Amino acid sequence: MKPFNRRAFLRSSTAVIALPFLESYGFKRYASAATVTVVAAPPKRMMFLGMGFGVTDHAWYPDKSDTGFDYNLPEVLSPLAKHKQDISIIQHLEHANSKDGHSGSTFWLTGADRFAIPGRSFHNTISVDQVAAEQLGKETRFSSLHVDGDDLNGHGPGSISWNRSGKPILGLQNPVALYHKLFSKDSIPFEQRQAMLAEERSALDAVLSEARSVKRGLSRNDVEKIDEYFDSIRDIETRISKDEQWLDRPRKQPDRPIKQPGEGFDGIPAVEVVYDLMVAAMQVDASRVFTYRLPSDSFCASFGSSYSAHNLSHYTGDVRTNDSKLRDQNHAKLLAGLIEKLKASKEPDGSSLFDNISLAFGSNLRTKHSLNNCPTLIAGGGAGFKQGRHLVMKDEDTPLCNLWLSTLRGSGIQADSFGDSTGVIDELFQG
Repeated sequence: MKPFNRRAFLRSSTAVIALPFLESYGFKRYASAATVTVVAAPPKRMMFLGMGFGVTDHAWYPDKSDTGFDYNLPEVLSPLAKHKQDISIIQHLEHANSKDGHSGSTFWLTGADRFAIPGRSFHNTISVDQVAAEQLGKETRFSSLHVDGDDLNGHGPGSISWNRSGKPILGLQNPVALYHKLFSKDSIPFEQRQAMLAEERSALDAVLSEARSVKRGLSRNDVEKIDEYFDSIRDIETRISKDEQWLDRPRKQPDRPIKQPGEGFDGIPAVEVVYDLMVAAMQVDASRVFTYRLPSDSFCASFGSSYSAHNLSHYTGDVRTNDSKLRDQNHAKLLAGLIEKLKASKEPDGSSLFDNISLAFGSNLRTKHSLNNCPTLIAGGGAGFKQGRHLVMKDEDTPLCNLWLSTLRGSGIQADSFGDSTGVIDELFQG
């Protein structure tokens, strides 16, 4: 009889099962009650870290002639040297339709044309994280999590995450808000929370009924506005349904308790805490899709620069150029720390969070108001990319949406196209 490898027999299973020891393969009958635990494959995750004002382009990008797996990492990215084999830098990606150099990363994850609809001054479409969330977020408390870094003037720079109606998804403004959303215990009694949701749903039903009656006899423009209103209502309905689904389930806590962050975190300290909280959220599987529009002015102030993020993007002179490089180095240092934590956090099957995540760091703004050659750094094994390289696309205006489509498909998410994509980036899957 052919030798039987019990471990191989179980490898394809994705659940905890009880398998009898078969006499035909030499096991005794008394052993038939033994159980074997087969750990489910870890879920895929995605993280998008967007910076609105670009990079120091002459210092951030590797030399275009120095490509492949043995390239020289630029000095401002030196904090990532330890993880060089696990990250990749891609050049010649851009959004052909994003012609607004003052919108920062608004269109980074969508690739939309702001002026696509005649007569309107603004238009956007669904962002890639939300396409992923529609599938990856089905089994988690939060379909996706978004943080919009707050600036010193108290006004966040806006969302990089957009729903199917092209409307921004409200993000959390600071680490404290993220902590409470993830880990604070709800002190409101279950019955009261249940009644609150029922009341909220009842109010929505009344508003919808009134809006439908108002819609009759409106002009075309007003009908479009009402339709947009209905889209917003549907988003609220989806959120209520999600809340109802998780109403009686307590929030999971990580193995190592997370302390509530103090108030007043700005810039670099805030980014570090948000990264830690996002890793903790992955550990308890609270969400699998994360977006973070990184702080800008407060980030620059936190390492001692007297310039705003916008002024640094117009770097001229030694001091401003030096501060711009310091910004890039601090981002690289924080990213290296995040990667370290993702690698150290183990999944039930022995792999790490890093092995199962697709991480993108960048912007659709290169520097100043330039929208070509978007700064793009990717990491993680979740999409099956062969990391550790500097890749310069042959076509200088390769759609950035090709990367987003590659990330979706590589993560097992069905998508025929995304934005203005022309196909996947085959090189990313080739060793």
